[in-house]
Amino acid sequence: MIDYDPHDWRSHLCDIRGSMLREITSRILACVLWATGITWFHCTVHECAIPSAAHMLVGPALALLLVFRTNASYDRFWEGRKMWGNIINESRNLARLTSAVFAQNDDFRRRLLCWIQCFPDAMRYHLRGQKNLGKFAHTLPPESGSRIQASDHPPLAVALEISRHWIEARNAGIISDYLVVALDQNVQLLIDYIGSCERIRNTPLPFAYVVHLRRAILIYCFTVPFSLLKDFVWWTPICTMLIAYLLVGIEEIGVEIEDPFGQDDNDLPLDVFCETIQRNVGLLGANADTAGSA
Repeated sequence: MIDYDPHDWRSHLCDIRGSMLREITSRILACVLWATGITWFHCTVHECAIPSAAHMLVGPALALLLVFRTNASYDRFWEGRKMWGNIINESRNLARLTSAVFAQNDDFRRRLLCWIQCFPDAMRYHLRGQKNLGKFAHTLPPESGSRIQASDHPPLAVALEISRHWIEARNAGIISDYLVVALDQNVQLLIDYIGSCERIRNTPLPFAYVVHLRRAILIYCFTVPFSLLKDFVWWTPICTMLIAYLLVGIEEIGVEIEDPFGQDDNDLPLDVFCETIQRNVGLLGANADTAGSA
């Protein structure tokens, strides 16, 4: 995600990165070349201008389709952001409870905090179609790390390790059954948030809607020069370029934010979220160590 000052227009009006210009340039150029050829044909061979009424009538309908497209994509983007906000909060709660409950047992506390720090990395890479436990993988027991990276669902495997530690502590008499249930509630919520993120990632917008919208945009952009020729003549390619930039750009924005868990310029900053969780969990562990030594 790109950080910017929303109050300062000058700082980003000319930016290329994140503006979708690279992604849509070829399509805009195709529309401009087509409009240039139509204009040349109209001026030198035979007049081919048509009334603009049809495009004036179709324009509002196409605008509504684009509004629905961008709204649907932004809903998915915002839902993903809320899920990761919940993951951050639940990870903090889990680390807080772990540090308090196992304040007198450094071994369990350190192991659990390490697994909690690994969880966001496992989830981040899972949502990006990769299997990785991030920078904290080297702190895990070798056999556990290898088993989790080989699993079909690493975040779920990490959550299972956390739950196993609760059971191990209960069997050792360190915590009670009531505490196991209370602590595992946080893990259950993390699993729910994983499922919500997977729902967003694995359920794209309906194919028929996307195809129909793109066909409508192409038909509109490749026929609009005919309705502009009478009034704009050689300005027709410029006007077509502006129209294509607006319509194709809006559609491409919807495509980019539809899956907010990738590494595009406008996707959610999952790396920052993971670092936030790991830093907060690490601080709790450091504070617990300080309190124990005091």
